[in-house]
Amino acid sequence: MRKLVLIIALAFAVGCGSDEGAHDHSHDHSNDHSHDHSSAPVPPADGHLGHFADHANMESSPGAADAPVELQFIDTMIAHHQGAVDMARMVEARGEDPRFKLFASRIVEAQEREITEMKRWRDKWFEGRSEAVNMDFPGMRDGMSGMDMKRLDGLSGRDFDLEFIRQMIPHHEGAVVMARALMDTKNYPELRKLADTIIKEQTAEIEQMRKWEAEWASSQKN
Repeated sequence: MRKLVLIIALAFAVGCGSDEGAHDHSHDHSNDHSHDHSSAPVPPADGHLGHFADHANMESSPGAADAPVELQFIDTMIAHHQGAVDMARMVEARGEDPRFKLFASRIVEAQEREITEMKRWRDKWFEGRSEAVNMDFPGMRDGMSGMDMKRLDGLSGRDFDLEFIRQMIPHHEGAVVMARALMDTKNYPELRKLADTIIKEQTAEIEQMRKWEAEWASSQKN
């Protein structure tokens, strides 16, 4: 009889321990699963602005004006170029004119290539230096202040095309002013060559956009 009681008691203890262990495991797994879902990033929907920076309200990096002018140019122009790339990527989905879509795709291609080039030079010439985005660099503030991504996001077709041009022309003009401000430096001939390319290419793009603006604005009135 005593042996029977002992066996029953032992079985009961083992059974309770097994339930407790199962409960703990289930609880931990549930918490982990819940944590994974809550921390997972939610990607922005296509066509919305959740992933765009607020370009028009950018601020200078601390101490940027004290950095070498070439470093200021690189960091500031990278930020400026990124604004143009973000805008131009909207054209394929929202624009109307096929010529304009091709034009925008070339802006993306050229300016992403130049961003990559400037980052490589930065690593080579200014490794370890603090960021030097300077909103007071000649042309930068004027080039960025007119960007209104939210307004563009609410337009499509010809209205989008015209608003894009009206924002991108002063943005390009800012880049030209920035590039001209660098031409006096005697350092880093590669950088001066890039500045010269920016002046020539973006001046030509401004002229093309002005022609389209006149053409499309006139057709809207008729």
